[in-house]
Amino acid sequence: MPPPNVFTIAAGLPFVDVLAAGIRTRTGDDPAALAGVTVLVPTQRSRRVLTEAFLRQSGGQALLLPRIIALGDMDEDEIQFSGGFDDVLRVPEAASGLERQLLLTRLVLARDDVSPDQAANLGLELARLLDQVHTERLSFKDLKNLAPDEFAEHWRETLEFLTILTELWPGILKDNNTIDAAERRNLLFDAQGQAWAANPPPGPVIAAGSTGSIPATADLLAVIAQMTDGAVVLPGLDVDATEEAWAALEDHHPQFGMARLLVHFGITRDDVHNWESLDFKTEPSARGRLIHAALTPAGVDAPSWSDKKEIEMALDGIARVDCPTPREEAVVIALIMRETLETPEKTCALVTPDRGLARRVAAELARWNIGVDDSAGVPLAQTLPGAFLRLTARMVADDLAPVSLLAALKHPLAAGGFKTATLRAKVRALETTLLRGPRPAPGIQGLLRADKIHPETEAFLASLQTLIEPFAKVLNEAAGNFSDILMAHVQMAEALAATDEENGAQRLWAGDAGEAAMTFVVELNNAAKDFDGVSGADYPALLDTLM
Repeated sequence: MPPPNVFTIAAGLPFVDVLAAGIRTRTGDDPAALAGVTVLVPTQRSRRVLTEAFLRQSGGQALLLPRIIALGDMDEDEIQFSGGFDDVLRVPEAASGLERQLLLTRLVLARDDVSPDQAANLGLELARLLDQVHTERLSFKDLKNLAPDEFAEHWRETLEFLTILTELWPGILKDNNTIDAAERRNLLFDAQGQAWAANPPPGPVIAAGSTGSIPATADLLAVIAQMTDGAVVLPGLDVDATEEAWAALEDHHPQFGMARLLVHFGITRDDVHNWESLDFKTEPSARGRLIHAALTPAGVDAPSWSDKKEIEMALDGIARVDCPTPREEAVVIALIMRETLETPEKTCALVTPDRGLARRVAAELARWNIGVDDSAGVPLAQTLPGAFLRLTARMVADDLAPVSLLAALKHPLAAGGFKTATLRAKVRALETTLLRGPRPAPGIQGLLRADKIHPETEAFLASLQTLIEPFAKVLNEAAGNFSDILMAHVQMAEALAATDEENGAQRLWAGDAGEAAMTFVVELNNAAKDFDGVSGADYPALLDTLM
């Protein structure tokens, strides 16, 4: 058997640009040849940036792009397109994320005395455990032997809780004719591997950027690497590390995943080739040697750094800024990024594990109308429609308590059938006359009974009562169906979002954030039809948890 076709692109090079240039070099000047290439990348984001790299290199000319597939979204259509086997594809559908979380939530509620939102959190953790087990191709059969004897009693309690997964969950999946999403992904990847091993596609297949951290992905990469026209391109494999350092890699090291993948392929680093591209070359640099030394595993001697000039070269262009507050930190980063963007065609990126910092920097850049492409995305709960749904639910559940009422009515989507400026004026009048000082009695009636209420404020409260009363009635029932509560809430939110000229649904569900919010509501409504026993007091917290 010939050795696998495995390549790497050096860490100092722009990965997608080098990848695109190398593919174009290999396909020559025939545009049809490029269209016959299949490229597998890890995510939809990497799919998009690779597409942009091809377009940049085309110089604005028309271009037939290769078929680029995101591994994370590979489905039956992709496999059928590639010649998959019909019998392998007869696998059940996967339960949606919200459907699975709510099913597990109900199992937790049936077992333990917890609130619905606590049960939803536990349901989410159970779902993650299921995904981890399926991803690593493990099973629950040896759970009872995991804990040492001295922890046996505590572990017994945990095992009793996990019977939700070991005893109850398989039956629910069978009854619904569904399987877990991670298990289904494994089956689809196995099907793709079997299809390509038996009947390789006519054009080249290149898997780029993946390190095979998921066993099913590693198996698929192994099939691609063995294909005559296949290739696996690794990101920044360290071919210069000593054998001692390579053998000492631990699972938290950035090179560990690729080291494990090479073992899975049955090759060593000597069998990995450089992904050649005439347009991009790299030479060993002082910065590269510094990073290489910094990543040397503990217990292994790192390369010595005795040359002061080389140290200065390695640190040239690196600046350290000490900031006394998180806000100043965000402002400094935003200013640096803005300065970078003053140069045409120049780009910059902020790499941080701190989501709070990322949001603060994005907010600072927004002051200059600079939009940020956040690779981690924005949580639905923090988008305009997501926050509006959360605030309006809390407003009614709190019986129009001043803080909750003002938070909802001051939201940018709130209009209540008026022009937004008109609503702001009415809310300011309501706040200054009724909501400062002693707290009014609960509900609209409590506000209407306030002394010296202005006639215009009274009329505004009456119109507000008309909008929220149907939802308030549903929420005030002792316990109701989750789907019924959700639909009443959505109807109220749409009514509150309407202006004197624009439909509330159009405003609430507009844009990418609105589309995501609507998708969430539709999926949640479908999953919640059999979820009974939800009280009005529990609804806002449960919605927050699920969102």
